[in-house]
Amino acid sequence: MTLEIVRLHLAQIGGFNDIPVHGFVIKHPKAGAILVDSGVGWGDERLIREWKVVNRRAADALAEHDLSPADVKIVINSHLHFDHCGQNAVFKQAPFYIQRSELERARREGESIQWFDFAGARFELVDGDAQIAEGVRVVATPGHTIGHQSVVVDTDGGGALMIGDAAYTSDIYRDRAAADLSHWPGQHADRESWTRSLDRLHAMHPHTVHFCHDTRVIHA
Repeated sequence: MTLEIVRLHLAQIGGFNDIPVHGFVIKHPKAGAILVDSGVGWGDERLIREWKVVNRRAADALAEHDLSPADVKIVINSHLHFDHCGQNAVFKQAPFYIQRSELERARREGESIQWFDFAGARFELVDGDAQIAEGVRVVATPGHTIGHQSVVVDTDGGGALMIGDAAYTSDIYRDRAAADLSHWPGQHADRESWTRSLDRLHAMHPHTVHFCHDTRVIHA
């Protein structure tokens, strides 16, 4: 079974090192399109202004790959910060796979709650590692948030990893505990857990690593 991963450019955040915001679609021949992270939403003008967000509709990004929101059968949120769940409501027909601890954290802290905890949202709560579809699984990678998860896809070339915010950039992923985070506040809420999670991801020896906030892709 061949699984293809395509990257969606969903936003640019000028107020934080001018980083891009990417989502990913796994084209699954049996399960249908699986979306990993949905970008930034609309309606919170203060947030958009403060973070200097140049936003883009997920439907437009999907159309570049001959897909529409209706094609998305499953959504996986790496975590529930505003730039990863903002357009969840575009995919109301799909279940949202989220770590239970992450949903509890996000509800407790209340950030962008309207973008993920809307009426009719169907959560599939995960506790730790879990299989989502054939050849697609989530692995718990706490540290950036308590309930952060990454996505591993079995491809013809080997394991492909979508890292969410376990590492903002390819340099941080490579350097791990030795990384210079002076310009990257918020990379971890718990440094010890964060370091362990990155060590775990390295130990998996992924063939490719895709980043939400870095256009570079690491190839093993």
